[in-house]
Parts: sequence; C-alpha cells; structure tokens
Amino acid sequence: MDQLLAIRAFARVVEAGSFTRAADSLDMPNATLSKLVQELETHLGIRLLQRTTRRVTVTPEGRDYYEKAMRIVRDLEDIDSACNAESGTPRGYLRIDVGGSTARDVLIPLLPDFVARYPEIRLDLGVSDRAVDLISDSVDCVIRGGPLSDSSLVARHLGDAEMITCAAARYLKTYGVPAYPQELKNGHRLVSYQSSQTGRAFPFRFAQGSETIEIKTEHRIGINESNAHLAAAVAGLGIIQTFRYAAAEDLKSGVLVEILADWQPARYPFHVVYPQNRHLTQRLRLFIEWLREVFPSRLNG
Repeated sequence: MDQLLAIRAFARVVEAGSFTRAADSLDMPNATLSKLVQELETHLGIRLLQRTTRRVTVTPEGRDYYEKAMRIVRDLEDIDSACNAESGTPRGYLRIDVGGSTARDVLIPLLPDFVARYPEIRLDLGVSDRAVDLISDSVDCVIRGGPLSDSSLVARHLGDAEMITCAAARYLKTYGVPAYPQELKNGHRLVSYQSSQTGRAFPFRFAQGSETIEIKTEHRIGINESNAHLAAAVAGLGIIQTFRYAAAEDLKSGVLVEILADWQPARYPFHVVYPQNRHLTQRLRLFIEWLREVFPSRLNG
C-alpha cells in the first residue's frame, strides 16, 4: 500500500463528503479510491468512514486521524514548496473560510488576480457566516468582521467596512421613511441579522457625532446568513443594517434605498485570522500579504 496516496485519498473523501466527488477531483476511478481507503483502514485496524447507500460520514477515530495526518501532508507540501522556492512558483493547498456576502462581493471578485499571480496554489473556500474552529476544521485562515475575542489567534487588519441602514423602495412607500432612529419602534418592520453561534439578534446601532443609539425592538424576521439577510430587504420584508458593499448594486438600481444616512453606525473592522501555534507556510504568508494589499479597496469600493 502507498500510505501517502491512501492518506490523500481518505482526506479528499472527508473534504468532499462523497467517494464519487473525491474520485472525480483526484481523476481516479471510484473503485481505486475505495480500495485505497479500505487498505488504510486495514493497516490502521480502525474504521475511518461509515458508508451507507446515501452518505459517507467520518467516525470519531477517522476525524482524529484526518486532523493528524493532514498536518503531515501539509508539512510535506511545505517541504516541496521550499524545494521549489528557487523556481519562484509557490504551490500547495490553502483552505479559507469567509462569510457569505464578503465572499460574493469582496473576495471572489478579487481572486482572479491571486490565481494569476500564484497558479500553483490551490484554494478551497468554505463560505458560511458560522464561526469555524480553525484547528478542528483544518482551516488555514478565516476572513471575518467584527471584534476579536480569541487571544489564541493571530489577526491582521484588512480594513473597515461602511455600514448602512436601508429598505426596499416599495417597503418605504408603504410604511414611510423614518427621520430618526427612534421611529423604528413605531410600526416599522425590522429584519435582524442573527448570530449563527448564539441565535441572538444584533441590535440596530446608530451614531451621530458623540451620540450613539441602540434599537432593540422585537424583529419581525431574523436571519443568520448575510446574503439571505440582504435578500429579505430586497423582497420588501423590512429594514436592515448591512455593509454598503453588499447593498451597492441594489442601491444603484433603486431597488433598495438608504435611510437615516446622518445616523450611520460605526465602521466594521475586518481581519484575516489564523492560529497562533500554526506554522505560517509560504503560501499562507503570500495569501495574507495579497489580502492586505487588495482587500481594503474592494471593502470600501
């Protein structure tokens, strides 16, 4: 058995969640992939995957083995990358996690530049507003907005996004345009953004000079994903607070209308974050440097 090949095959099944998708991505027959995983399980004397006719799940032992084995695989990739440094062609694999609207409106439009610069670096994007565990989820780095609370992580500031309050033109035609934040308590429908961790709705925040206001009225609808949150406003379901970059196209077309512009919330910080105890590989360092170079312009564009 080629153990390294078997480990790579098993890891791809874990990441793809399917033998078929894993085999396709490795350009390998499904039967060959399945045989490699079975040989690895026999060699280890443990069950790594639970297979049914409908799905593949990772056993606790398989998850533990995956996390440990991938450290070795990435160390080998680092060695290969170092040996190829003289050729000036960084290579290897990066797994990045990013929120929904930030992926759609900021990161993905920028990625053609990174791919052109570093064509041998393979990127896997996890797109979700939920907070991931960088260690257990085997993520190299995350791009996230908001205050940072975990001191065990290294964070590099990428810029600050402008927040706005807005609603669909048809909603405002029906319910009127509020002139002051306090008017949101008087018959207006709010669509709150909810934390995917706690389920709690973020309050509507406003600032004018030194005065700050928080509106915590009961919302009609709460949504925990940024693209869906914006879609609710476009559908006329109520007033939201969101990033200007996320709403830019709908504001330009007139579908959404900015309100309470004199009471804009404080700007929202964005960081790229990675574990303090993780070796900063060449490819991760290059990705972070590239982000810090190009991200602010798109964040504020």
